[in-house]
Parts: sequence; structure tokens; C-alpha cells
Amino acid sequence: MNNKRAVILASGGMDSATATAIAQEAGYELYMLHTSYGQQTETKEYECAKTQAKIFDAVDFLHLTSDHLSKVGSSSLTDDEIDVEEADIETDEIPNSYVPFRNGNLLSMSISYAEANECNAVFIGAHSEDFSGYPDCRPEFFNAFQQVVNIGTKPESKINIEAPFVEWSKTDIAKRGLQLEVPYEHTWSCYRDEAPACGTCDACAFRLQAFQRLERRDPIKYVERPEYIE
Repeated sequence: MNNKRAVILASGGMDSATATAIAQEAGYELYMLHTSYGQQTETKEYECAKTQAKIFDAVDFLHLTSDHLSKVGSSSLTDDEIDVEEADIETDEIPNSYVPFRNGNLLSMSISYAEANECNAVFIGAHSEDFSGYPDCRPEFFNAFQQVVNIGTKPESKINIEAPFVEWSKTDIAKRGLQLEVPYEHTWSCYRDEAPACGTCDACAFRLQAFQRLERRDPIKYVERPEYIE
């Protein structure tokens, strides 16, 4: 019996899908957790995450719903009165797509799920281009949260937070995912909720740029595909 079990924070996007493939390659049984927290893209994200769980043959797929982050507001992802910004992949400013302390909330849920199922790890797909804009994607955040996990769980619970892409670019992730044959056609990154993807928000820009750098065509459909390579 395999005693390596991992919870995957499955957003439905390409980063978490690639993290799922990384965990599977490492021999973990997969417990995939998707959370609808009031994000405008929750329908598409849920559909993708559920499909990925089937493709990766996950042991369990847990869908949690909570609207507390949308009630907090202050993000274009949860408040339909705040317009999604057009892509600016060079800025160092925190974009309005930042959901206040989202990863702290999601990691707390995932640790509970992991401890209840005697899992050894929690995988999250955050990467270097995320923490340039989102403070809860920084390596320091995950290191600090690991200490909270160590102190706040049962002594026999040994749960490691795995952020394998924290020093990687989106291009690095796409390259590894293509090697692992990640089903990117069943992922959703766009900050807007209607298909096809817009191609002009930050998430679309970083994603398209990654595929363009690798000279590969992103398999999802876009309204437009601007050139984001230098």
C-alpha cells in the first residue's frame, strides 16, 4: 500500500495541473482540493479541476465552497464592480486581481484536509512571477506557514508544504508540463469567466508568453493571441 499521499490545491489552472503531475510522478496518491470562494471564474475553474481529477486518477476530489473572500472584496476576481486590468507584465505593483491573503485561507483548508486523510504533503502551484505581485506567493510566506503547520497540527502529523515552482517562471512550468503531458487543454487561467479566454489579462499574458517562448501553441481558445515574447 502506498503511504505517500498529497493534497493538491487544484485551481483548475495550468500551474496547479503541473503541480499535480509533479506529485504523481513523485509517487503520491492524489487528494485534490478545489475551492470556490466567490471568484468570478469559479464555474470554469471547477469544471477544469474536476476533469483534471479524473485524468490524473485522483483518490479523492473535494470541492469546498465559501463566499467569505468575495464578501471581503477588494479584488477584481471577486468583485464584479472592479474591472479586470489589462496585462502589464513588467510592473512590480500589486495588481487589483490580488485577493487579500487568499493563499493563507486556501492553505489552511488544505492542511485540514491533509491531516484528516493522513497526507504527507500539500502541493501549491505558486511561482516566481506570482510573488512579484502577490505577497502571499513569496518563498518567505510558505516558509512561515510551514512553521504554523508544524506547530498547529498533531505531533504525529508530518505535512510538508510543497511549492515546487516557487523559483520557476511560467515558461519553466510550461516546459516541464509539456514533458509530463499535462492536459493543458483542460485548464483555465483567464481572469474573465467566459470562454474563449480573453488573451489580454495578466494571467493570459503570462500563459501565452510561456507558450510563445517555447514555440508551442497553447491548446485553449482565445479571443485574441497578442505577442508577449520580447
